[in-house]
Amino acid sequence: MEDHIEWVLEMNIQDGKGDAVQPLVEEMVAATRETEPGALTYEYYVNADKTRCTVLERYADNAAVMVHLGNFGEKFADRFFATFEAVRFTVYGPSNDEVRAALAGLGATFDARISGFHR
Repeated sequence: MEDHIEWVLEMNIQDGKGDAVQPLVEEMVAATRETEPGALTYEYYVNADKTRCTVLERYADNAAVMVHLGNFGEKFADRFFATFEAVRFTVYGPSNDEVRAALAGLGATFDARISGFHR
């Protein structure tokens, strides 16, 4: 668990894209579940009026993050960024330079764990 990388990505849903959220998210969740064993948590939440969406993600380690980002870029990035606008993106855990570089363009900030545990 000390190697886990996790993040919270808060987004606005682009005007007129509310109906596109569910099909896109379902496709992304299914693909991630089926092809990425290092993806430990991958959950999307939307507010009642479908104007904001939050995704919670946790990965086994930096390598699992890079697998996810490669799949995301190849299969989903264009539709994702046409649907969502990032508002806040906070990454938690021991992210390495490769992960930081890959996420920097998305406005990610990085926080290191100083104490705590998982059960």
